[in-house]
Amino acid sequence: MIPMRVLVRIVLITGLLTVALAACAPWPERPSAQAAYSSPETARAQEILQLASRELGAPYVYGGDTPRGFDCSGLVYYVFRHAGIGVPRTANQQLYASHPVSLRNLQPGDLVFFQIVGNIQMHVGIYFGNGVFIHAPETGQPVSYARLDDRYWKSRFVGGGRF
Repeated sequence: MIPMRVLVRIVLITGLLTVALAACAPWPERPSAQAAYSSPETARAQEILQLASRELGAPYVYGGDTPRGFDCSGLVYYVFRHAGIGVPRTANQQLYASHPVSLRNLQPGDLVFFQIVGNIQMHVGIYFGNGVFIHAPETGQPVSYARLDDRYWKSRFVGGGRF
């Protein structure tokens, strides 16, 4: 028969080894907070981007705010309205009603504003991320994507706006 003192030592050593080895095992991975939680803002931005993408190729029509034809602010007005966000109708009004956002802090779904030389009106597009935005450029050019780092747009960029 094993003496009680030896038995206690064996149990203690076994317990300590179990705890020590368990500490070496990797913890199960948890999904990141971002993957596990989609904020209402993220869902709204995705909806805005999807709605805007559906209008790719729609014709430019001055004063237009339907899929039959858009001007720049009409595209924003239409997309945001269908996403449940009320925005003013003109680019100038959209600029002044939005919360200012710097170039570095732009997020998908934000608006990007440009001052066209010789024109007191602003031009507006919807930011998609990675330097890309969608807009209704001008007569003869359908709704399309453009890049913020393009020389033309970069030199005319005024700022971003968020609703």
